[in-house]
Amino acid sequence: MYSAALTSKRLLASRTTPLKPTSLIQVSPLSTRASKHGRGRERPQYLLQRIVPQQYRRVLSQTPPPTEDSEKGEIASDKASKQGAQSSSSSANSQYQVATGFAGGNPFSSGSSVTDAVLTTVAGIGLVFFGGVAYLAWYKKNVLDKIEIAFAAGYDPALELASHGKHRDPTIPEELDWDMDGPWTQHLRRKEQDAVDQIVHGAETGHYFMLLGPKGTGKTTMIFDAMQQCQAEGVAICDAHPDLEVFRLRLGKALNYEYNEDSQTGLFQRRDPREGGAALDIERAMNKLEKVALRYSRRTGRPLVLIINNVQFFKNDDDGRNMLLQLQQRAEAWSASGILTFVFSSDDFWPFFVMRKNASRMHVLSVYDLDRKEGLSASKRMRMNAQRKREEEDAFQEVVDLVGGRLSYLGKACKSKDMVSTAKHMLQVEKAWLLSQIGLIQDCDDDVMDEQKWSSCSWLLLREFVKMRQADEQRIRDGIAVGIHTQEDLENLPLPKIPYYQCRQIMTRPDFLEDLDRANIIAIDINHDVTPDSLLLLHAAREVVEEEDFDEVLEAVRDRVDEIESLHRTRELTFKDVKDGDRVWLSVDKGGTRLIESK
Repeated sequence: MYSAALTSKRLLASRTTPLKPTSLIQVSPLSTRASKHGRGRERPQYLLQRIVPQQYRRVLSQTPPPTEDSEKGEIASDKASKQGAQSSSSSANSQYQVATGFAGGNPFSSGSSVTDAVLTTVAGIGLVFFGGVAYLAWYKKNVLDKIEIAFAAGYDPALELASHGKHRDPTIPEELDWDMDGPWTQHLRRKEQDAVDQIVHGAETGHYFMLLGPKGTGKTTMIFDAMQQCQAEGVAICDAHPDLEVFRLRLGKALNYEYNEDSQTGLFQRRDPREGGAALDIERAMNKLEKVALRYSRRTGRPLVLIINNVQFFKNDDDGRNMLLQLQQRAEAWSASGILTFVFSSDDFWPFFVMRKNASRMHVLSVYDLDRKEGLSASKRMRMNAQRKREEEDAFQEVVDLVGGRLSYLGKACKSKDMVSTAKHMLQVEKAWLLSQIGLIQDCDDDVMDEQKWSSCSWLLLREFVKMRQADEQRIRDGIAVGIHTQEDLENLPLPKIPYYQCRQIMTRPDFLEDLDRANIIAIDINHDVTPDSLLLLHAAREVVEEEDFDEVLEAVRDRVDEIESLHRTRELTFKDVKDGDRVWLSVDKGGTRLIESK
């Protein structure tokens, strides 16, 4: 095979014209002697194949085979040519090294492979370090810029969601036949709206605020109206939640803050930044917000406003109270410096009771139901806003007398086709809901004794409200008879009000007051006065209390509760193997000795 290759090499050397690519030597593997059963691997054998054009096959067949001396000569000449090439290459390298002054021809080489490796490693680490420092500086600045964008005009997602789809045509169709004094507006402007506008627009500094009032009185609506006037510039709003992890995400959305979850530096951190829990993440957000508030206050001269809506959704446990304290501490410090104003909104009383302990700059704005005159005006505007046909004045008065001045109830009734029927239906639904919450069970089992204890104590308080309402109405009627009062005084009677300490005495269980407030059965104001949650609930409770056998049922339930409690406190002694004529002696020592004989 080797001799055939040398013969073809001579033939190709003697040819003046080069061969085509098809005449080159190809090396193709034939087989490997490696064992398939785990034995040692051997070097594969190859076969030299010559692809020779058709016109040269005849010449090759006539060429005599080379002798052994000629083969040795060819090998020696090949070795000599290789050594010459190597010497010429080394000579060229040495000449380049002399000309340039760099070893090995590399301008960045130190001449030592170890030194080159060390320098390369140090350069790579330095590049990564300074790149990381630059990225971290950019990321921190970008976080502050994103939070500042959250307070830019027109950014707030909660305002955009609340105002979406509520833009109506200010013109009223003529066939509806509405003729009202004053301009048409989408919402009724309450008397508290001016104060809320001043707070939300950043005009009130040095204090933080709490909006306190029953559910459905219009607290959130007033906040959104104030935000819409300034396009939420310098304002952000966030809803509370019982789960602090959910609240953490909502606060991050309101502040446009990702809690460093979008940072690439997490690849080089030892611990997960989320290991501290939601409270630690919220504290990080407050630290960033403080820097933004300082920068914003220096530039504009007014504070930012952060609104935490519905803080009663926090659980009244250690975690919920600690979160309120954490936010209140920031509110106290930032209101003192005038860089940010916190606004808390609550339907229940307990957040105010918790925050009152540490409050020195907190102002409370109470929001109540509308009076009868305001309720009539609001109901007419709501019905006009719904583009319903105008009803008679008596219909509006009947609706307001049933549901009161609660805006949520007025909106539901006035936007329906038949206002009066809807209001009466709402009264029946409220009554059914009230009985489902605190309904009385006369012959209750001992398993539901705690529930019936709560129900009976709640009805004691509601019965007192009904009695006060009846007494007020009788007093006004007597005054009308003698000319002291008018019919308008009877129609504008306020809800009955009982001080907090007297409610504790009436119910005999003061811990039940908080549960009733959370269930929206009663309402507690900043003066610690307790009232029914709404006029609609007072009417529902009055229908139940004025039933014929209500007092008997209430007393029966209370007696049953006392009986079950006495059974739980009673201990029974059983004596076995006692026959007729036997005597049992019991001795009770209370400062002396007294024998009681029992047969």
